[in-house]
Amino acid sequence: MTGIPLLCLPFAGAGASYYSPWRDRDERVQVRPLQLPGRENRLEEEPCTEVRAAVDDLVRNLPPAVTGGTAVAVFGHSLGAVLAFELVRRLETATGVVVRHLFVSGSPGPWSVRENGASGLTDEAFLRRVREFAGYEHPALADEELRDLILPAMRADVQMHESYRAAPDARVAAPVTVLRGAEDALVAEDEAAQWRAATLGDFRLMNLPGGHMYLTDQVDAILGLAGETLAEAAPVSGGAR
Repeated sequence: MTGIPLLCLPFAGAGASYYSPWRDRDERVQVRPLQLPGRENRLEEEPCTEVRAAVDDLVRNLPPAVTGGTAVAVFGHSLGAVLAFELVRRLETATGVVVRHLFVSGSPGPWSVRENGASGLTDEAFLRRVREFAGYEHPALADEELRDLILPAMRADVQMHESYRAAPDARVAAPVTVLRGAEDALVAEDEAAQWRAATLGDFRLMNLPGGHMYLTDQVDAILGLAGETLAEAAPVSGGAR
């Protein structure tokens, strides 16, 4: 298989299978979805409620091909964006994996604090609030049995996201590209631009057609952008905190 591995982190409530249709769409990129506990093939495991614990798990379960000296890129949307950021920080300082680029999507900067949280609400109120946050509802939530399976991981993800606070001096060495739906009512462009302060490398912000879940309809555009970016990228190894 050719191309640079693109480690993909899911948004709240989603599993690695969300990224399965992204595979083999661009030969310059090897899409490698990462799975968190508490969903899909890891349904029986306790979901993480803290970003640090989730990153610990992600590092322990990196794909076998990702070892010291491997060059990778990382992509994450919404909750996945902060997970991607903290994963890159860990990869740069503790694993020897070379991070070529960080792609963050649908997220304000990592120091942003969300108001009107969903943690602690009843199931119905929680799901209404999550729909407001995401502008999207997982189709499985319409089925009561499937909803009961999904809710624990979704609640854990929301708790993890709402309790997350990046360290004031948190930075990555890797260049950062921020992707955003041009009509995203949840993340304004100036909020997305806050990521500029999170990298010691190059930064750019790009708007693609659509709202907060623009990525559902923009897979080829995202992978094309990633492929072009990685083809031009020079290796970056560390130097951030």
